[in-house]
Amino acid sequence: MIRRAMAGRRIAAACVALMLVACTGDNGQRYAITALEIPMPDGVVLAGDLYWPPDANRSDRYPVLLEYLPYRKDESRGRSYSLYSYFLERGYVVARVDIRGTGNSEGVTIPYEYSDIELDDGEHVIAWLAGQSWSTGNVGMFGISWGGFNAIQMALRNPPALKAFVAVMATDYLYAEDVHYIDGIIHTDSWMMSHDLYNALPGAPDFILDDAWAKQRFDVMPSVYTYMRQQRDGAFWDRASARGQYEKIRVPGYHIGGWYDGYRNSLPRMLENVDAPVKAMIGPWDHYFPHDAWPQPQVEWREEAVRWFDHWLKAHDTGILEEPAFAVYVRDWTPPDPNLEHVPGRWRWEDGWPIARTDYQDWHARADRGLAADAGDEATHRLQYRPSSGLEGGGPTMWWGSVTPDQQPMDDDSLVYDSEPLASPLEILGRPVARLTVSADAPHANWVVRISDVSPDGQVTQVAGVAINGTHRNSARSPEAIVPGEAFDLEAELHFTSWVFPKGHRVRLAISNAQWPMLWPTPYPTETTLAVGGSDGARITLPVIPPGDGERAPAFATPQADPVLPGYASIDAGNITGYAAISDIRRDPDTGEAIGIATNSGATRYPWGIERYEEAIEHRTSDKNPAVTSVTGRYKLTEELVDRTLEFEQTVEFTSDEKNFRLRFHRWVDVDGERVREKTWDEVIPRDFQ
Repeated sequence: MIRRAMAGRRIAAACVALMLVACTGDNGQRYAITALEIPMPDGVVLAGDLYWPPDANRSDRYPVLLEYLPYRKDESRGRSYSLYSYFLERGYVVARVDIRGTGNSEGVTIPYEYSDIELDDGEHVIAWLAGQSWSTGNVGMFGISWGGFNAIQMALRNPPALKAFVAVMATDYLYAEDVHYIDGIIHTDSWMMSHDLYNALPGAPDFILDDAWAKQRFDVMPSVYTYMRQQRDGAFWDRASARGQYEKIRVPGYHIGGWYDGYRNSLPRMLENVDAPVKAMIGPWDHYFPHDAWPQPQVEWREEAVRWFDHWLKAHDTGILEEPAFAVYVRDWTPPDPNLEHVPGRWRWEDGWPIARTDYQDWHARADRGLAADAGDEATHRLQYRPSSGLEGGGPTMWWGSVTPDQQPMDDDSLVYDSEPLASPLEILGRPVARLTVSADAPHANWVVRISDVSPDGQVTQVAGVAINGTHRNSARSPEAIVPGEAFDLEAELHFTSWVFPKGHRVRLAISNAQWPMLWPTPYPTETTLAVGGSDGARITLPVIPPGDGERAPAFATPQADPVLPGYASIDAGNITGYAAISDIRRDPDTGEAIGIATNSGATRYPWGIERYEEAIEHRTSDKNPAVTSVTGRYKLTEELVDRTLEFEQTVEFTSDEKNFRLRFHRWVDVDGERVREKTWDEVIPRDFQ
């Protein structure tokens, strides 16, 4: 999810009353921002900002673009002003609306992401925007992460005024691809530490700490408890997942993903399964808008979005539907560098998905630890489960995305199979498929499958991976305990990838039983087996793209320099990923205990003051007793206002034993160093095949 560096402070009374940023006077501001008060049927009023084109004639009518988020519009104005400028210059008004119970919107904080409350309100927001005197009646949605998710989900509902959407770094499958249960296995990270605390804040710039605020926000149970009670796939996750009900989408959608973003799998599914018009783009980015993305190269994605919206909201023939459906950045090899600045490669058009010319090649794990087209003799390889494996391999921000370090430390804990050096370059594009025959001597085990590029000097760069919850082998909706010693088959698609293995490099298949701290360890010391060779041995099916002539490439614009809204500035942006990054790893070889310490901090200046955030997370497990695992985190927001200093703080203790999880939230607020309110939640939740 997007890092939320947001804060508040008092502002002049006239500006507060009008919520009109333009009232700050002649400060170089090009775009006016006016307040929206959007009534819901139950009387709750949602707060929004409306951004106007330069020199807009208020008697004219404009198509409306909507970004609908819980991430506090007032603190986001600096970001929104820059981001929206491209659309404003091209004849759109842009509405930024706070979801119910967040930011400056009224009501009780939504109970969890994408609830019916949020989506019902979203339909009313779209209808209200379409009915205003300054609106043509045509509305488009766009957004990254949460905003991309709910754009897809609103398209499932097909409100009449919603004519098109652009979803950036978002997925259609909540259970296995959102941040809660990655590949069906429980996940914890910075989001757990920070999200509910931000939602508990009163609205900026006044930060009124009254009884209504306490009842409707501060005292509302953190949403994480709801997710913890839903440990298997089912109706709770289906409610807002397009996966499995694509036929409901009748709104044209443009989907944008990144090779280092965890939500990229949705792009080929959307292209393949949605009957409404669909386009997609995937580039070499982590969880960012592509015009301001890391790693580079960046592209001006908003040009494509405007062409998309112009076609559907303005009835302009932009030619966008005459182009191929899918723009792909084909990744060339890079060394395993978490600080990678630029990804080498090239753009290529593809007509859609699946790609007809794909050559699906089976590469077999062999008894001699090779990886080849020939399966060779049958054998059984054994692996001792090491729960802390993965700690050196990318940390909690990984999500099967992000730029990872050298994978050799994880491979040391894995069964590893290497190909011979390649005689020529090998390109893959798609989702490799792992097929394994395995067993375990415990009732619960997970399997982690990774493919990597091994360079001649021994560096190991991760290319793709997937985890498999062994108790979900037949169904994630109806898990079953493993029968110790009984062999069974597993099949899983690795996450969507693109890679060109250079000549002389090796393809590596690595199989293990842990990826900590991305995935919570299974509770039992375990030995697993893997069948190799023969007809039933482990193999990976690679989606190979044959060399071809006459490749077509899109010509994306270079990102423009965006204007800056005076009074809003980042003082300290924190880590490049936006999340607490593990910087301290401690291992005790005698006890088997492994600890990873992650920290992050930053600050932002607003017209009303400064917000500072601090984050620290301790990940702890034991290779000898993995049932006893914990994540302990602290998240603190300090609001430095003119007349007072507010400190909102939250600690989260998430622990496990063999049978249960325990989740404890402790939240408090200090005003000028004096405690004014605190609240604790503490609940034991049974492990449900996790």
